[in-house]
Amino acid sequence: MFIVLVHYRKSLELIDKYLVEHRAFLAEGYEKNYFVVSGPRNPRTGGVIISQLSDKVQLEHILARDPFFRHELADYEIIEFTPVKYHPEFANFLSVGSQ
Repeated sequence: MFIVLVHYRKSLELIDKYLVEHRAFLAEGYEKNYFVVSGPRNPRTGGVIISQLSDKVQLEHILARDPFFRHELADYEIIEFTPVKYHPEFANFLSVGSQ
């Protein structure tokens, strides 16, 4: 499982120009069971994506398709972790990540 910290490199004006495309990228990631949750950071200096995937290289390839990445608007910090305690209803996400 991974936490992806998105760090904006450009102005919010430029980020907002690609926000619709970025959200479409995220929607596809949810449809394909790549992501659990995502959203902007507060203050709005970037975002956070939690992915249940188990393969970092696969996640890096997926993130490379994000419009924020393709247009060099953001950097991505990928933090891998192993959940050992979690809410029982969260267990479904853990089994998806092994795909």
